[in-house]
Amino acid sequence: MKKQVLVSVDRGETRVALLEADGTPASIGAVRKRIDPTSGFRVAELYLERRTSRSIVGNIYKGKVDNVLDGLEAAFVDFGLDKNGFLHVDEIMLPGVETPKRGAAHGSGRKISEILKPGQEIVVQVVKDPLKSKGARLSMEVTIAGRYMVYVPAGEGVGVSRRLDDKERSRVRAEVKGLDLSGSGAIIRTAAQGAVREDFERELRYLEKLNEVLERRVADATAPAMVFQEADLSVRVVRDVFSADFERAIVDDPAQHQRLLSFFARTAPELVSRVELYEDREPLFDRYKVTQAIESTLSDRVELPSGGHLRIDYTEALTVVDVNTGSYIGRGKNARLEDTITKNNLEAAEAVVDQLRLRDIGGIIVIDFVDMARARNRDAVLKTLRKALDEDRTKTFVVEISPLGLIEMTRQNVTEGVREIMTRPCPTCDGQGVIRSEETIAIEFQRVLRDQVSESADQAFLVQMHPRVSAQITGSGGRVLGVLEEDTGKRFHFEGSEGLPLTHMAITFSGSREEVEERAIPFREGDEVLVDIVEPHMYDVDDAVAKIDAYIISVKAAGPYVGSKCLVRIEKAGRTAATATMVGQPEVRPKLVREPDAAPSTEVASTAHSDSEPESSSREQSSASEDDVESAPRRRGRRGGRRRSRDSATVATDGDSAADQ
Repeated sequence: MKKQVLVSVDRGETRVALLEADGTPASIGAVRKRIDPTSGFRVAELYLERRTSRSIVGNIYKGKVDNVLDGLEAAFVDFGLDKNGFLHVDEIMLPGVETPKRGAAHGSGRKISEILKPGQEIVVQVVKDPLKSKGARLSMEVTIAGRYMVYVPAGEGVGVSRRLDDKERSRVRAEVKGLDLSGSGAIIRTAAQGAVREDFERELRYLEKLNEVLERRVADATAPAMVFQEADLSVRVVRDVFSADFERAIVDDPAQHQRLLSFFARTAPELVSRVELYEDREPLFDRYKVTQAIESTLSDRVELPSGGHLRIDYTEALTVVDVNTGSYIGRGKNARLEDTITKNNLEAAEAVVDQLRLRDIGGIIVIDFVDMARARNRDAVLKTLRKALDEDRTKTFVVEISPLGLIEMTRQNVTEGVREIMTRPCPTCDGQGVIRSEETIAIEFQRVLRDQVSESADQAFLVQMHPRVSAQITGSGGRVLGVLEEDTGKRFHFEGSEGLPLTHMAITFSGSREEVEERAIPFREGDEVLVDIVEPHMYDVDDAVAKIDAYIISVKAAGPYVGSKCLVRIEKAGRTAATATMVGQPEVRPKLVREPDAAPSTEVASTAHSDSEPESSSREQSSASEDDVESAPRRRGRRGGRRRSRDSATVATDGDSAADQ
């Protein structure tokens, strides 16, 4: 398999993408001659790091024990962050001290409280970032990562990565045999494939010098303090994965490009030529379609090639992947249900692993495949899943398919994935994915109102809430409102706007019925208001409806003008609704109907309009041609729109019509 690494550096964020494609890696010369360097490659892994929330995995701190709990067999360590780190008994390592293991305290072993005491200063390394409500996971077994090996100052012997095949592991063991570790230990990494003894010796000297610097910093520091910081994201990823399988690493930032060149010049000179600086005008991640892959991680649905799909649900305890056949119904005349399901599940097995890597999903994962009747088909799906996981660098463990057709697995969770970095919990539903309905909120508000007004001497109240919630109370002929007023002996008016939260409710004014009604009803008879005609009337096709927040205005003869902005005159205004007639022509007219020989001045928009206000229309036609008529000043209604009093109706109508014409 051939691979590429893309590194994009912005002012506030560093992004790294690992691309994979089937085939054998080409030489750097052949790659540069390739017509389309993106052809065949897909985004396999994504990593994001922001300067405000950089990963601390690998950092080494001098910390102070804050608390020791025998019941948890763990200690909490203050190492400089807001939340203490968690140090389990299995991660304790002190020179010359026999440390207990999990469960040993119940036998003849020592308790953790006998090893660590509050206030004791210790050196710890972060092995897992703080995730959600949990603090960082710590270890006292300090390691320093290089390209080919991980140096363990307090360890002993040499271990070799199990991800290398048996032949390569034997070769590597021969290369490092007799390596002078000066009483320390080392773990040979997967990236050491093909490395020779000179590479190991050169890197060992470099890591030993880093350890000397670390020991001096520990001696001089006062806990809590950081004494060693792991490299930034781009160096970490390239250091850990870049090998002969990679055709090239492309970086769009000159400074970061120079850092990678310096790193490889010191650790792997043969790979320096494969690191390129991207200088095209088109953004690097757009060119390689990585931006689309990042956006896809925010969706809970993943399409499969044949028409099925995955649903990925995240919970605090685990991640659930549901496999569905969707629109896939099989292929061919002899297609059977079992064959259709098996093919869909085989595609899903590969897609699941792709999504685990792309989204960096960790912890417990449960995959619900479509039920298969034959054991050999279930085995084939499990085999496909495990084979796909061979390309995953993160440690995984897969359990056999359960009697319910579920596959349970774990995947090491070290840092936050792309989705967690890019998103935050919804402030409305608090991350639950659902919110209370308007009906539920309205019922709760009725209880609150009954309680709040029961002891008040006021007879009426103006209540502010979201229009969709108040509509649950005032709708259906006001039956709910009538019951509320009958129970309380009070009168209620409502105001609000779409900008309010659904859960907002406040009494903004109270007093006598006349006082509250004067303030609450937005219009009076004779007011003229500019409104948007939003929908036809439910019962009369010739009429239409305008809405200002939750207030409804039924406009006579406005049926042909749905979607237009019209000036209307209020005929009758109530607490929740009003009736009105049109005044003048709408600002956006429907298509005009012209008789072949008719003059332009005889055009009419609709019969309904000309019948409803003939005198007003004729006044507007004449006033539109008079230049000496000025528009009267407009004032806005309480709920929006524009309205005028009845006293200035004639002058205002003529003036506004002239302006609008």
